[in-house]
Amino acid sequence: MAETTTPTALDIFESGDAALRVVARSGDAEANWSTVHSLAGWLATAGVDGIYGAVPTYDSVLVEFDPYRTSARQVRAFVLLGMRQLDFTGTPMREPRRFEVPVVYGGDYGPDLDRVADHQGLDVEDVIARHTAKTYIIRCLGAPAGSPMMDGPDFPVPVPRLKDPRLSVPAGAVSVAGRQAVIAPAVAPGGWCVIGQTPLTVLDAAREPLVPYVPGDELRFYRISAEDFGNFTGQFLEARP
Repeated sequence: MAETTTPTALDIFESGDAALRVVARSGDAEANWSTVHSLAGWLATAGVDGIYGAVPTYDSVLVEFDPYRTSARQVRAFVLLGMRQLDFTGTPMREPRRFEVPVVYGGDYGPDLDRVADHQGLDVEDVIARHTAKTYIIRCLGAPAGSPMMDGPDFPVPVPRLKDPRLSVPAGAVSVAGRQAVIAPAVAPGGWCVIGQTPLTVLDAAREPLVPYVPGDELRFYRISAEDFGNFTGQFLEARP
């Protein structure tokens, strides 16, 4: 597997015949995240012939290209050009949008809340308090359907995944696993611990874009009662004014 190291602390690997995986390795998680997302943004606007996708995660970006129109060598050169441009101009800063998400915790809405509390050595109210205390940064979009992947609550230890994943997790499920947190935009199988559910619609196939947030946006959860769940049903998740 080919590798290139650059002064900006990047490793570039070939990933099959039609993609490069670019990994930031500065040792600073925030800097790595910012680097790969800035690079993905630059590639998306640079209009490079043959590159049709740049998918950033926490510390890497998968650059997809058409091997009939360009080559891994040419794409590698554009990646390095992009990094030189970003090093020269600085990382572009976009003002994050902020989202507030109502959640019913526990019971049928959060069947794993007690399990998480027991594992953490906390009571249920403390788990909820920690989950709602934090402003989360959406780090990247994951499966299924643009799930907002976030650093998790300030729990004492990582949350283990379920030994037997569920065949179906409802849309709006609010879950935790490891040191991460997520909302399920659509019904899908899942092995994360579901601690609550939001009544808001996160994904709408009739809208463009399908989900309202992008990496870098901020999100906070707040608690509502089960009786209030229906008051939000049918409402789409929107950024605060």
